[in-house]
Amino acid sequence: MKTATVTEAKNGLSALIDRVRAGERVIITDRGVPVARLEPVLDAVDPSGRLQRLERAGAVRRGLSGPPIELMREPGPALAGGASAVETLLEERRSGR
Repeated sequence: MKTATVTEAKNGLSALIDRVRAGERVIITDRGVPVARLEPVLDAVDPSGRLQRLERAGAVRRGLSGPPIELMREPGPALAGGASAVETLLEERRSGR
């Protein structure tokens, strides 16, 4: 999270807005005391703002990176001979597993 003084915010507001537009939060300080927070109004991933509200409440914490690519490259588990992936999924849901 970026911090900026009132003077820095006044002189470089456009640059701070660009950072906020990119998803970053900015804390504005006055003589070292936080007085304001700039943050995106809407998130492209979360247009309703629900994740942001949960994050502010401390209920969730967003990851700082994407999923591990190595994990995504591994093939998924094999299905039993000739089984349908859809039927297997529906059966798991029915059985509550």
